[in-house]
Amino acid sequence: MPAPSLVHALSLRLPIIQGPMTGSDTPALAAAVSACGGLGMLGCGMRSPDAMADAAAQVRQATDRPFGMNLFVQETPAPDAATVAAALERLAPLYSAFGLAPATPARWCEDFNAQLDALIAARPAVASFTFGILNAAQVERLHAAGCHVIGTATTVAEALAWADVGADAVCASGMEAGGHRGTFLAAGGTPGAQPSLADFAAAMVGTLPLVAECASALAPRGIPVVAAGGIMDGRGIAAAQALGADAVQMGTAFLVCDESGISAAYRAALQAATATDTRTTGALTGRPARGIVNTLMERLHPDEAHVPAYPVQNALTGALRRACAQAGRSDYLSLWAGQGVAAVRPMRTAALMELLEQEWRAARAGIAG
Repeated sequence: MPAPSLVHALSLRLPIIQGPMTGSDTPALAAAVSACGGLGMLGCGMRSPDAMADAAAQVRQATDRPFGMNLFVQETPAPDAATVAAALERLAPLYSAFGLAPATPARWCEDFNAQLDALIAARPAVASFTFGILNAAQVERLHAAGCHVIGTATTVAEALAWADVGADAVCASGMEAGGHRGTFLAAGGTPGAQPSLADFAAAMVGTLPLVAECASALAPRGIPVVAAGGIMDGRGIAAAQALGADAVQMGTAFLVCDESGISAAYRAALQAATATDTRTTGALTGRPARGIVNTLMERLHPDEAHVPAYPVQNALTGALRRACAQAGRSDYLSLWAGQGVAAVRPMRTAALMELLEQEWRAARAGIAG
């Protein structure tokens, strides 16, 4: 029997979920996707609880359609002084290019428990999570608030782990996806253990086999699958559904929309990129992520095995990336993008949604024929 449909449960007209792109998405983007019949998402991993509440309010002012919010499941780190000092020393030559010196930030990340409380208070239709996994009690709190819970998985084992804690759907994130990898299980499937670089490498499964395997594994549990990674047009949506996906999550495709919050330099880099210009590295933030190769990636990647884990490295490089953005340059930005980046289409979100619908319906008709 096929799994229940998340698309139907949310009364979506189109099986399209906008990827929650922390730092790049905006309430305007999320509202536009939802208003067109998809599911807009707010990437809240780096938003404060107050900023989360404000962003949710802005979406609700723009549309009465369902939307979602995404969080990073993480603990606030307490790195030792020697680790931080070594990281600052490695970064000093890069900061000097902007006349700056690296410094320890006031905080490493937002407090996850406070963010979760803010999300529950906001009561979005969907609450999605990456970087880790919730426990069953946390999932029940979200259900009590009326939220559908979506967990991110990069392997079938992670998908089943989300099923075990009561998730309503699983986002199968293939290796083609842009931005940070959601891998959270270390070797042996031990929850809570920090995955090694080898674990991340082993979890680089392509979108198509991952979606097919997750759909087969989760269908008996009644849990639908959302496909993510490399999907840029209506043909990709239809292909993912043919493999068992209920819906798709598209991030890179929406990055160049008018409502996106990226800088002009980032936007130009996306539009100039080819299909072979992205790589995955953990050197920029301490967690493997796919982006366009630039000077920052090339200079930091040789030290990938030595940088402190996310969010420490991410916080230490934050001021450098902000200075680059303010200077209108892309060489020291984190240019997160998926392998389908060469197919980006700059336009308003509503126009892209209309085009995706046309392509998707034509592809489904072709498959049926």
